[in-house]
Amino acid sequence: MSTGEAVRNRIAVKLDAAFSPARLEVVDESENHRGHAGWRPGGATHFRVRIGAAAFAGKSRVQRHRMINDALADELKGGVHALAIEAEPA
Repeated sequence: MSTGEAVRNRIAVKLDAAFSPARLEVVDESENHRGHAGWRPGGATHFRVRIGAAAFAGKSRVQRHRMINDALADELKGGVHALAIEAEPA
């Protein structure tokens, strides 16, 4: 398993545990950012999360993003440089 796959899987497991989403997609977009800030050989630097969960009902976009950032704090402190978030109530 590549580093990118390992990080992607860890992100998916953490989001699943935190929010029990009805839908979840985690995409490693690192290769799209080759040569940009934060990019490293091997990837695992830029991710996109698409998630739908009941936990987001009644929350603003900023609140939903903060919830996800809190759940992924270790990844964001570590090697993940950028996280694009598309979060909606399920």
